[in-house]
Amino acid sequence: MNGKGAPGKPQGRRFEDDKEPNPLPLGDQCNPLCPFFRCSKKALKIDKKYVKGLLQKVSFCMWVGDNCIAGQCQYAYCEKRALLPGNKCSFAVKAKGGSEEFERELEREEKEMSVLSSKVSRRGLDLF
Repeated sequence: MNGKGAPGKPQGRRFEDDKEPNPLPLGDQCNPLCPFFRCSKKALKIDKKYVKGLLQKVSFCMWVGDNCIAGQCQYAYCEKRALLPGNKCSFAVKAKGGSEEFERELEREEKEMSVLSSKVSRRGLDLF
């Protein structure tokens, strides 16, 4: 033996272990099969079922005894804090067109600031 461990055993970590899991939203909705989705009651169970001859993953709530309703449940949360009100995923909203919405919001705020500064300057005060 050369001191590097038993022969035939892999050394170090595998490349698959180093990958960060990707969020899996359904459109802009939260998906209970996402690797970041959690249940605070610890009642989420992922099963594999045959649906029309195909094997599919299905989320099941053991507390209620029915399919998981994802972000609509009061006990659901996201490990990455991406669950928004209305069962929306912030990863999907950001990827969908967040930059355009951000630019529109900036323009609106600039208009509001110009109106406010003109009103304040009329009174002899300075905003900045």
